[in-house]
Amino acid sequence: MSRDNSPEIDRELQTVRLFLTEPHDCSYIAEERATTAFVDPEIQVSIALYQQLAEQGFRRSGRFHYRPHCSNCQACISVRIPVAAFTPNRSQKRCAQRNHNIVIEAKQQIDRAEHYALFEHYIARRHSDGDMYPASPSQFDNFLGSRSESTLYLEMRLNGQLVGCAVSDRLGNSLSAIYTYFDPQQSKRSLGTLAILAQLDLARQWRLEFVYLGYWIANSNKMAYKTQFKTLEYFCGQGWSPEPPTQ
Repeated sequence: MSRDNSPEIDRELQTVRLFLTEPHDCSYIAEERATTAFVDPEIQVSIALYQQLAEQGFRRSGRFHYRPHCSNCQACISVRIPVAAFTPNRSQKRCAQRNHNIVIEAKQQIDRAEHYALFEHYIARRHSDGDMYPASPSQFDNFLGSRSESTLYLEMRLNGQLVGCAVSDRLGNSLSAIYTYFDPQQSKRSLGTLAILAQLDLARQWRLEFVYLGYWIANSNKMAYKTQFKTLEYFCGQGWSPEPPTQ
């Protein structure tokens, strides 16, 4: 599916109103202050507009589309994988083989109680030091419970049991990864890596061009896994590059 380059969409992007948050503690870099630019939440964001926002480094969290807008720091870099150019490395091939018995299915409707139980367990075991802990049903619904026609839940099941889920939005020519949660007791399976591979496979089936992975920070160990997906592209403010921008 090709990108919609119509003048109407370009004009729509140019007239989008943005709001800036007050400076707040950065979630990623200690002792840094962050500012975030949000698209006016009263705007009805179409799939075509969402696509163009993604191309400009924005991503979605719940009902909000946002991008870092820090005056003294440009560490958060939006990254994406060109689907056609991607070839899994040896480790990623082993991950796929190790999980041959996991059934992956993309759904738009899910059992919310089942998913929330897994989400809550994941946050408690993997992110108890973060601002998402403790999890709550309202947090889950606000963050991931989108009823948009573009939102997909890639369920990962082992012997019928839900062990992971990758939440992703289908855009005009891409998928935008929103969040992945999985059973922490299945850590040897590398389900986070499997989730990205599954989104790449789905994008390839649908002949989409990119999978957006959100933000990458060079000095963040938690985000280092993204650079393992070779052919990664980095948003440099004016366009996309195979090399990260210099800080």
